[in-house]
Amino acid sequence: MAVFRNSKSKSESAPAIHSLLGKDVVLTGEIHTGSQSLRIEGSVEGIIHSTGEISIAPGGIVKGTVYAKHLVVTGRAEGTMKITECLEIHGTGYVEGDVEVGSLVVDEGGTLQGVCVRRDQTRNLDANSTAKGGTLALSNSGQKAFDTLETKF
Repeated sequence: MAVFRNSKSKSESAPAIHSLLGKDVVLTGEIHTGSQSLRIEGSVEGIIHSTGEISIAPGGIVKGTVYAKHLVVTGRAEGTMKITECLEIHGTGYVEGDVEVGSLVVDEGGTLQGVCVRRDQTRNLDANSTAKGGTLALSNSGQKAFDTLETKF
């Protein structure tokens, strides 16, 4: 007789989804979730405050400002994201705007368009030395040319 056991303990399992914003729901305004998790399958325009996890599902869209401990994007997020721990952008995810993170994970196919600053580095940067977005273009000769990319490490 075979015995099957789950090798993961309960503390390692994925966090439960406490609130769900459904596929056809459009919310304009402000959301406060406390430490509870929120999964967005619809559309939010406004501000989200959370000390837990926010998940933007494929087809979900957030336009505005997100303050969260952990943000997982497989849909679309546009605006300002201030994430104390980790921002994960999965293969179908798209994030555009100003992003401040503790750590960043971008899977193959995921897109981050904008300015990204690591949270513990913001104290060390002054107004003139923050990383600024730019463009990477191909010149007529086929060589790469950097147009407006300014970065200080």
